[in-house]
Amino acid sequence: MTKENHASLGLTSDDGHMHLPRRGAVWRAAKIVALIFAALLAAGALRVILARGAAKAALKEQAEQGQKIFVATVNPTPTKSAGALTLPATLRGDNETQIYARVSGYVRSFLVDIGAKVRKGQVLAELDTPELDQQVAQAAAQLENAKANTVLADAALKRWKLLFAQNSVARQDLDTKQNAYDTAVALQNSAGAYLKQLQETSAFKHVMAPFDGVITARNVDVGNLITAGGAGSALFGMARPDPLRVAIDVPQAYSLGVKVGDEVVVTQAELPGQTFLGQISRIAGAIDTATRAQRVELALPNPDGRLTPGAYVQVTLPLTPKGPLSIPANTLLFRAEGPSVAVVDAEGIARLRPVAVVNDLGATLEISQGVALADRIVVNPPDSLVDGAKVTPRAEPARP
Repeated sequence: MTKENHASLGLTSDDGHMHLPRRGAVWRAAKIVALIFAALLAAGALRVILARGAAKAALKEQAEQGQKIFVATVNPTPTKSAGALTLPATLRGDNETQIYARVSGYVRSFLVDIGAKVRKGQVLAELDTPELDQQVAQAAAQLENAKANTVLADAALKRWKLLFAQNSVARQDLDTKQNAYDTAVALQNSAGAYLKQLQETSAFKHVMAPFDGVITARNVDVGNLITAGGAGSALFGMARPDPLRVAIDVPQAYSLGVKVGDEVVVTQAELPGQTFLGQISRIAGAIDTATRAQRVELALPNPDGRLTPGAYVQVTLPLTPKGPLSIPANTLLFRAEGPSVAVVDAEGIARLRPVAVVNDLGATLEISQGVALADRIVVNPPDSLVDGAKVTPRAEPARP
């Protein structure tokens, strides 16, 4: 290597002589570089180790969170009311009837129409009964004939009694006259009874109201031929609108919860905001095997006539509580052992307890035993929940 090369490399001094760097300075520089590199490697390794540790801790925490069972709890409440049972019904008059004619004839006139309020004994229609009138006249004539025969038989009997007293006739002849007189009297009485029967029947030419009420139907016009009895068509329909009768069929499950005298509430869709109070007046006392329901009748006062017979209404019956405590229906577990609930203790352990459900009200259940007021019951318990499982109650307990 020439001097020029040495000079370019800085290996010569000003005096032209070549000077090599000291070996100790080079070693120190290399050592510093190695230490810096090692520090960088250590920092990188530490960062990787810390990242892996954090990831492992997060995964462990996530696994632990996944294993936790979070539940909402609720406390049982005292049963204040079993609620109400609403059933459909149809209003009926306290007394409803179809009015038929007792005699055959033609309608001469009708004096009332639908909607008319009538009193008992008021004439509703008048009939012409020519055949009946003829029978009455004939019966009256027969009675007069029977009376004449009775007068004649009586005169003959008196005369024969006088002759018998004078020993002018035989006893047998007197008995014959006595028999003739008795027969005449019997025929007179029979004719009189028949005439009276026809006269009383003739009084039915005036069709009258059997009770106080309102006319609900008129099925006749002037001149219509009317046939006596139920074989013909009804002349009028009639009802007593106050009080009204309401018949409902109470399901067997609720039949023991109603009794005579209980107050009920009646509502009608066409009368929004209005309620009508009635009372249970009669209970059938037997379950219908076809419907599994018991017939219950109500008495519903209707003094102002706002309700009309035949209207469709809703009847709300109060139900008496069957159990001292109530719990939400979504707390119930159905297991092979029977219905039960999960109760969370102070350590957060779920304990399954059997309960006795005595009344199912849909969203609420009445129970007679199994839990106490202070118990925390799990709402919507998972099917996998077992007795002794560790659970974590939520901060905000669910409300029933």
